[in-house]
Amino acid sequence: MTRRLPPLAALRAFEAAARLGRMTAAADELCVSPGAVSRQVRQLEQHLGLALFAGTKARPTLTAAARTLQPALTQAFEQIHEAVRSLGDAHEGPLDVACFSTFTVKWLIPRLFDFHAHHPGIEVRLRTTDTGTDAAREGCDLLITAIPTDRDSSGQAIADDELAVPLFDEYLGPVMSPAMAGPVARPQDLASLPLLHTRGRRNAWDLWADSMGMAEPAAAGPVYEHYYFTLEAALRGLGAAVAPWHLVMDDVQAGRLLAPFGFTASGYRYLALRRSTAAPARLDTLCKWLQAQVRAMPQVPAVQGMPITQAGNFAAAPKNRC
Repeated sequence: MTRRLPPLAALRAFEAAARLGRMTAAADELCVSPGAVSRQVRQLEQHLGLALFAGTKARPTLTAAARTLQPALTQAFEQIHEAVRSLGDAHEGPLDVACFSTFTVKWLIPRLFDFHAHHPGIEVRLRTTDTGTDAAREGCDLLITAIPTDRDSSGQAIADDELAVPLFDEYLGPVMSPAMAGPVARPQDLASLPLLHTRGRRNAWDLWADSMGMAEPAAAGPVYEHYYFTLEAALRGLGAAVAPWHLVMDDVQAGRLLAPFGFTASGYRYLALRRSTAAPARLDTLCKWLQAQVRAMPQVPAVQGMPITQAGNFAAAPKNRC
């Protein structure tokens, strides 16, 4: 049976405009002029005999027909993109890896020299993401992310997925520069220091205090947009921060930061999500290297008198990561 489909260019133009909400944004994505996008959308409307956009040019809205068509087209184009990618040479081309910005700066980049030294023929391209649980939707070969470890339905589904590569559990604890550690002998003494906060985890101090069974420290202190800014401020002696062990372990081991009270379980687990089970062998190589780097990580300092496996739970921490 011959399929009488609208022109592919018209479908692409409409899908981009409907998904992005503006003709100009669709034009930028497709590398054409806004007028070209408008013409393609009109051509599709004529082919279908249906209006797809209502409202003004400045504030277009989707009609009922458009709201039905756009998700189907988006899924179809994603499937086409994935099929084309899967036909690429398994031994050539870069690997695109997406992960949290501070994780990239503080954990991954300092270790990539080892990967390049052992696998000079494999190029790794990095980009950042704030959230995400699907590598295909993120448009990357590998997505490094974190999920709750409280075994809720969504987290369990991801953790058991055959595309998931387990990495490590996250642990949080207070850190500060040696210059600020003088008056801090007990956890309660932290209240005498400026406490640094990260916008995505504003309640980290309160949760840490709760896990220690102590009163909440004073909440006063600057708030930074990203964990990287917060950690840099701690390194420079601007205050104390609650930070994940994997982001500060190099600085703690080098003596640039002190962690006088150890680290407690945050309730999150890091893993790497592959784009496809049919991914090339070079992605297998990268995943095995990541797991080897995890095994080489120094042991997490436990809270004195409390085994790491029992040291608190931050499962209520916000989803925004670092």
